[in-house]
Amino acid sequence: MNVSEAVASRRSVRGFTAQPVEPAIIRRVLEKAARAPSGGNLQPWHIDVVAGARLDELKAIMAKTTQENPRGEPTDYDIYPKELPSPYRDYRFGVGEDLYGALGIPREDKFARLMWFARNFQFFGAPLALFCSVQRTMGPPQWSDLGMFLQTLMLLLREEGLDSCAQECWAIYPKTIGNFLNLPTSRMLFCGMSIGFADESDKANQWQSKRAPLEAFATFHGL
Repeated sequence: MNVSEAVASRRSVRGFTAQPVEPAIIRRVLEKAARAPSGGNLQPWHIDVVAGARLDELKAIMAKTTQENPRGEPTDYDIYPKELPSPYRDYRFGVGEDLYGALGIPREDKFARLMWFARNFQFFGAPLALFCSVQRTMGPPQWSDLGMFLQTLMLLLREEGLDSCAQECWAIYPKTIGNFLNLPTSRMLFCGMSIGFADESDKANQWQSKRAPLEAFATFHGL
């Protein structure tokens, strides 16, 4: 698989088989991903990998937590700007409607949508989970390093035949996850990620999100 193929086939998979991920694979992929760009070579990412009995324990905790506290906990950062302008607001609304449309869940069925969203906190059935955290003293440039590390990781997972779903939704339960992972108070949870093998029979995996055309985001100067 070349880079273009990995980019084209990477997607947010929201339904996984129970096939386990070999520990040697995730270790190899993480080691390779550490070559991602990092300003000043700070390498600000910290990764926690969860599988097996510990993952089952976390899923049980989250099943209880999301039922008792569905709105989440006080967050450490805003996942989206509070005033999201167009076209970004339109992109976000569109991808949600397209996903629920593929699942056959109408807009007026709020309960069904909430129940489906809760699958995020069960990792969509994935056998392996990953969390990324960062020192609270780090700023926006270092947060961009996190994104480059995670994208590199997801492309390397594709090379291994694996799929993933990066999930910023975990940021709404920072206290619960921080306690579970025993994160030091100096470190902030950024996101989680589900990793495994895609269940192609799952309706959520039978559609692809749209992307804006080149002209919508690129301006060319002198060429």
